[in-house]
Amino acid sequence: LFIVAFITIVISLYATRRYRKDINARPEGIANIFEILMEFVKSDIVIPNIGKDRYKTWTPLIFTFFIFILMGNFIGMIPFFEKIPHVYGSSTITGNMGVTAALSTITFFAIIIAGTMKHGFIGHWKNMIPSGVAAPVLVILIPIEIMGMFIKPIALMLRLGANMTAGHIGMVAIFGIPMILFSNGSGYPENISFSVGIFSVALNTAIYFLEIIVCLVQAYVFSLLSAVFIGMAIHAHH
Repeated sequence: LFIVAFITIVISLYATRRYRKDINARPEGIANIFEILMEFVKSDIVIPNIGKDRYKTWTPLIFTFFIFILMGNFIGMIPFFEKIPHVYGSSTITGNMGVTAALSTITFFAIIIAGTMKHGFIGHWKNMIPSGVAAPVLVILIPIEIMGMFIKPIALMLRLGANMTAGHIGMVAIFGIPMILFSNGSGYPENISFSVGIFSVALNTAIYFLEIIVCLVQAYVFSLLSAVFIGMAIHAHH
């Protein structure tokens, strides 16, 4: 977690160093990639869901989500960290529910802050109750709206954590089955054991490349849904 946070901060500072001196500076090297990602998050995620009038307020948060999750996902794909003393296994931090719960909690409070900034504290909570609804319906609707307020961040937490964990579990299972079936004393010929081992390596290589796509998609989905939920609080009348 600290490695990912450190790398995220260092890369962000390094990529934007020229802009802090000259806002019209031409991007070079990693700044090109950083600018492309920033423009993508701003134009394709924040503005369509939050709006042009407030994108400067919320783009930094959504972009930080995107970069941090992307770094965490990719670094978790490196089969190295189990060699570090006192580190429990080699785990993707975004597969840890504690990390995803923390990110979702930030989104939870961002939703409340966004609604309060737009409609005022009382107005934000009043927007949870649709106008013109019969009183008997409100008895059912108000509890549903309150539950929905908590279900949104919980869905973010579970979606990100489960997707990143699933790929690692699949890889372990594919490697584990041949090792169990063809362990010493199992009675299977060595040539069959070797063939199954080669097949497992090939299949896991394919899954590894699939997980790279999942790393990108999950960073996008978390950022997108966070922007959608914040936008819903701002544009409650929609």
